Amino acid sequence: MAIENISFPLLYFQLSDDAVLGMLLGTRYQVVEHDLRKVKKSLSEYLTKQYKKTGSSPEMEIQEAQLRIVRVKVPPTYRVNGKAFQMTSQVEIPVTAVVGKSFQGYYECYFPLLQEEFVFYEQQELQHLIRSFATNILYSFPPEVLYQMARMPRPQLDEIEIRINTERDTSWKPFQFEQRSATLERLAEPFPPPRSARSRNAFPEAAWEMEGSVQQIIDKLTHQRANILVVGPSGSGKSAVLKQAMRRIHTESKRNQRTRTFWRIMAQRITATTKYLGEWQEMVEDLIQELKWSNGILWVEDILQLLTTGGYGVEDSVAAFIQSYIRQGDLQLVAEVSPVQLDRLRQLLPGFAELFQIVEIAPMDDNTVMGVLKKFATYTQQTQEISFSREVLHLSFRLLKRYYPYEQFPGKGIKFLAQCVNEARINEQKKIGKKEALLQFSRQTGLPEVFLRDDLLLDQQELFQYFRDRIIGQEEAIGQLCNIVKIYKAGLNNPAKPITTLLFAGPTGVGKTASAQALAEYFFGKGQVKRPLVRVDMSEFQVPGDLSRLIGEGNEVGQVVKEIRERPFSVLLLDEVEKAHPSVYDALLTVLDEGLMVDAFGRVTDFRNTIIILTTNLGQSQKSIGFVNTTSSERQFTAAIEKFFRPEFVNRIDQMVLFHGLGKAHIQLIAEKELRELEQREGIAKYGIRLKYSPLLLDHLVQVGFDERYGARPLQRALEENIVYPLSGWLVKNPIPERQTLFLDFVKGSLKISIS
Repeated sequence: MAIENISFPLLYFQLSDDAVLGMLLGTRYQVVEHDLRKVKKSLSEYLTKQYKKTGSSPEMEIQEAQLRIVRVKVPPTYRVNGKAFQMTSQVEIPVTAVVGKSFQGYYECYFPLLQEEFVFYEQQELQHLIRSFATNILYSFPPEVLYQMARMPRPQLDEIEIRINTERDTSWKPFQFEQRSATLERLAEPFPPPRSARSRNAFPEAAWEMEGSVQQIIDKLTHQRANILVVGPSGSGKSAVLKQAMRRIHTESKRNQRTRTFWRIMAQRITATTKYLGEWQEMVEDLIQELKWSNGILWVEDILQLLTTGGYGVEDSVAAFIQSYIRQGDLQLVAEVSPVQLDRLRQLLPGFAELFQIVEIAPMDDNTVMGVLKKFATYTQQTQEISFSREVLHLSFRLLKRYYPYEQFPGKGIKFLAQCVNEARINEQKKIGKKEALLQFSRQTGLPEVFLRDDLLLDQQELFQYFRDRIIGQEEAIGQLCNIVKIYKAGLNNPAKPITTLLFAGPTGVGKTASAQALAEYFFGKGQVKRPLVRVDMSEFQVPGDLSRLIGEGNEVGQVVKEIRERPFSVLLLDEVEKAHPSVYDALLTVLDEGLMVDAFGRVTDFRNTIIILTTNLGQSQKSIGFVNTTSSERQFTAAIEKFFRPEFVNRIDQMVLFHGLGKAHIQLIAEKELRELEQREGIAKYGIRLKYSPLLLDHLVQVGFDERYGARPLQRALEENIVYPLSGWLVKNPIPERQTLFLDFVKGSLKISIS
């Protein structure tokens, strides 16, 4: 076996007592370490690894490299709006050049700091060529870069070696350094992003009123080279503070000719493309080495996902794998977490959590929050010529403080005002007033204006009539629903719990689901695109394993969690809750009590803007199936519920709403309501058709739609079979009678249709 040593010129700068910058000549590889020995070790290890992996090494075609320092005087030039203004004074720049003879016989000259090179043939021309070539390049540099270069320490030249087996691969060739960050660029994105990739978001990610936290992060990252966890609740400004600090470090490092780079990564991307055992570990090692080459810091957006990515458990995860690299200083991380997520991190992998220094984002007082909102308003007016009226900022602050208690200022304030500005731009408005802000908030939450305005009184008669038009034969239940609205309007509901938690009990088909729908539409139906009612059939969760489908497990998101995260302002209807497995009741205890669901990794789903309704048929027997309203049936339902559910579950329910049986008179009212709603179906409404019904048809619907076992449920089937099906057949066979009235009658056992 033939072993050969290959040498590579190394240029290094002693930047400070504990910082040495090493540059591999002829390439863009550079690394900063505490001393020269570590610089050489780091570069040598990487070159050796690349050689073992690819059978190739970098190309450096000069022999006996020599260092030359040529002092070049350049007048700084300022450029403003395409015009150049040259100063009379000059700056003397010590230009670093490395020269040597190539294997082809000519000479090469490298400018490591300028990232340029040229070829020459006569040594006596070198001094003049360096000065001329460097001067042309430096003329294009901005003054601040020239001043920084003038203060650079004097470099020194060294070399590193790697050993190769010349018989290993006869096709050996130098590898291309343009691929130096293949893994890093595939898995992560640079931050700040290149100009071409930057978002066109018109709003700044500014950390207003948080300068102290920004400076704290800068000090820990640059001076202490620490790993940082920025801790704070949602909306507290963690992201803004972290981004501001990274931008400043990146900008300052460029001025000092020792560029620090930041790379944003999602944990799932590490294993997303791996196919075989051990592949992701090798990929992470490449990632770490390429970060060292680029003097990079890894920004993990979802650091808890590092604990669930990789193996089958936390001990086999990516987080566990990179612990030793972080501890040895080969990898530097920054991330942001909530306090709950930090606790989970410490519980699941304590050794990993201990590697980080904590920067806590303190909550803002009200005056500071208003200061941030005013700065945002000033920025918007200056950059987009859209202004806010004086009352909008105070109105927004009040609404967000009450209806978004689980998010923090200033984040929720900036986000809401930005939505208002975007809407104003679409509508070509130059001023945002109280009306526009209320409309935007209503669109966002679905809440009606009566809840949002203190000066708007609640019309109690109108409220009662709203529910009475939608819920037939349940006067007591309607009264209880009206009381819920009054409490919410008065602001007396407990903000640390769901808006209210209700148990709807009673026979089937008596209006429990219709009541949940009416409540959802009243509270949250004024602006949301999606329906504000989230209905979950609990009979689908009858075994212990079904719990993961309901609330989620690991990285999987359950049905309820998914729906509430998408629609935090909604009514959650858990239908026939008694049919679920008892483990489901245990999982719901915290939700009913505190309005929160926290998974094993600290991810919080908030139910505090949700009305939770559970329905049950417990207590229904052959004696109570009948449509008779009696006190004994109420006791029967209550006793059955208290017997079936544990006391701690029942005690977390705010109100028990009992629904009574319905009589034929109620069924007739329901039938009339269903017939009125039939006109709203698309095939009829789009032609402006009106429908009239004969008393005979209504009587027939009541007759076939009334069943003591199923309540009003058969009425829907009777409506479809006796009216909808025959009507659809008539409409497709006859010319559409636009804006006419159709008279529907029941004659000789079938539907008769005529134009009246």
